[in-house]
Amino acid sequence: MIEIRSSDRKAAFAVIANAYPADSTYVPPMWSDFDRMLDPARNPLMTQGHGRFELFTALRDGRPLGRIVATIHDASNARHGTRRAQFGYFDCADDPEIAAALLRAAENWARERGMAELVGNFNLTAMQQAGVVTGGFDNAPFTDMLWSPPHIARLLEANGYAATFPMTTFRIDLADIDPRGLLGPKQQGILADPDYRWMPIDRRHFAERLEDSRRILNDGFDTNPMFVPPTAEEYRFQAGDMMWVIDKRISTVVHHKGEPVGAIIAIPDLNPLVKATGGRMGLSFPFRFLRHRWTNRRAVIVYQSVSRAFHNRGLNGAMLFKVASALKAAGYAELGGTWIADVNGPSLRQAEKAGAKPLHRLHLFAKPLRD
Repeated sequence: MIEIRSSDRKAAFAVIANAYPADSTYVPPMWSDFDRMLDPARNPLMTQGHGRFELFTALRDGRPLGRIVATIHDASNARHGTRRAQFGYFDCADDPEIAAALLRAAENWARERGMAELVGNFNLTAMQQAGVVTGGFDNAPFTDMLWSPPHIARLLEANGYAATFPMTTFRIDLADIDPRGLLGPKQQGILADPDYRWMPIDRRHFAERLEDSRRILNDGFDTNPMFVPPTAEEYRFQAGDMMWVIDKRISTVVHHKGEPVGAIIAIPDLNPLVKATGGRMGLSFPFRFLRHRWTNRRAVIVYQSVSRAFHNRGLNGAMLFKVASALKAAGYAELGGTWIADVNGPSLRQAEKAGAKPLHRLHLFAKPLRD
């Protein structure tokens, strides 16, 4: 017998231990992040009135085997003229009955609130984690990348969902690239121009740089499909913990005549540490964290953005040159890049120029909701 529970975060977090084998490349979120993100009393999506969500967990004989979060981002629907609900955190055992029960619960919840479609995975964060993996399953994800086993896409299709909005994540072997290959006349001009200032993201100026990067994100991504500008509170809620893991050598915010115009947010990859600890901070976590900081050679670009007024001026390439050079000097060997949609030709060309190779293939899966 299948039981569907609502709002049981502990049961939902326990799903992975029952649903995926221990040697899976899946990396759980940290329990502390999962707990606060799905707490309606703490998440600004709810407290600021921008959206609604419900967490469902499927249990068989008391054993958690699947979970899904159904979300309505009212601000997104108003901005894009849609009646769309999203699902996220969809993880479950390769069990058709469990999957059908979870998806039915999410669909009914969305339908009862007047939504016309359900689309996911789409974990509504400032970094907009998105996608169901459809290729590259053997490749370990970097921090802020979603990963799912092959059966998740198959179970979605079996329940009437169709793959849409193709995306790709990337990795760069830093030993194979020469950052100078990113420099052309435009980039060299920017690097030589004293009106541009290159600001590290350090703990002393963290709050100021965080707000700079939010403004740049909101401006640069303004016309991107499905983008919703995060408020200052939403951005701090979701990105504020980066202060404890930031490596000031490898991120940058660029000012032009005192105004923030470009940012690359890169952080050390924490996934090996999180996987080894099961997403929980036990007594040994501080020691493990320090050891990971000393031995880790992987980093990930969470996002990069340039204000629209500075598009096509060469700033993206100049920033990538700076960050790639800093990564190599700091001893990093691999760099991951979170998803780029197929419709984003300029970013795909920039990734190719930087020496990026595909890591995972992803799609959103969508289903119309009929009365």
